Amino acid sequence: MGRRSDLPAGVSLMKTFSPRPRDIQRRWYVIDASGAVLGRLATEVAAVLRGKHKPIFAPHADTGDHVIVVNAKGVRLTGGKESKKIAYHHSGHPGGLTETPYERLLAQRPAFAVEKAVRGMLPKNRLGRAMVKKLQVYAGPEHPHRAQKPEPLRLGEVPKWDGLPKADEARPSTRPEPSAPRAKRSTAKRKTAATPAKKTTTRRSTASAAKKTTAKRTASSRSGASTAKTTAKKKTATRSAAKSTSTKSTAKRLTRRRTKKEE
Repeated sequence: MGRRSDLPAGVSLMKTFSPRPRDIQRRWYVIDASGAVLGRLATEVAAVLRGKHKPIFAPHADTGDHVIVVNAKGVRLTGGKESKKIAYHHSGHPGGLTETPYERLLAQRPAFAVEKAVRGMLPKNRLGRAMVKKLQVYAGPEHPHRAQKPEPLRLGEVPKWDGLPKADEARPSTRPEPSAPRAKRSTAKRKTAATPAKKTTTRRSTASAAKKTTAKRTASSRSGASTAKTTAKKKTATRSAAKSTSTKSTAKRLTRRRTKKEE
């Protein structure tokens, strides 16, 4: 679309914003799950993983942040779902279906129960699989992500948005620095590099001379063969002529003898 005259320079009428990789700035948050309802916890964690708390959210892009859930063993269910709700798993073989009540699942594997609930609220494609990798769940209060300096986030709290990252805060370029110019080669190296070229030229000249001599030999042999053929033809021609003359002379003699007898 075009621009209007009353708009400032650099501002267009297009309203759709598509986030670029340089616009995404990921942060780390810690959520305490002690005493939280499983479904409520999963919805808020999934929203932060998808990035729905940011104005630059786009359903086709992963704009979310990293989430660390601690004290997963304190998660609870309501409405008597501990005994009613069942987690199913199939091994892929006939008769491989296993049913696990959530009461036993929360007691034995609370971190898996939270991950399963959050995964069910993410997109079922490669984008969702990339989002769930940013989730870290631990049954106890400790986690090994102190180096990332995660910020505490309470349930129901919206993470703070500071706007798009500035130019100085952008990611550093990964391009390698230009290397120093190479030093010029010495004349001695050039001479040594030129000598093999001369050797190759001499080899080529000798090879060409050998080819010429072989060609001459073949030509001379062919000419000798042709002369031998011509001489053989001449000899056969003379022999045939001699035979024809001898036959003529014998015929004349016979005719003379016949005529004498008749007389």
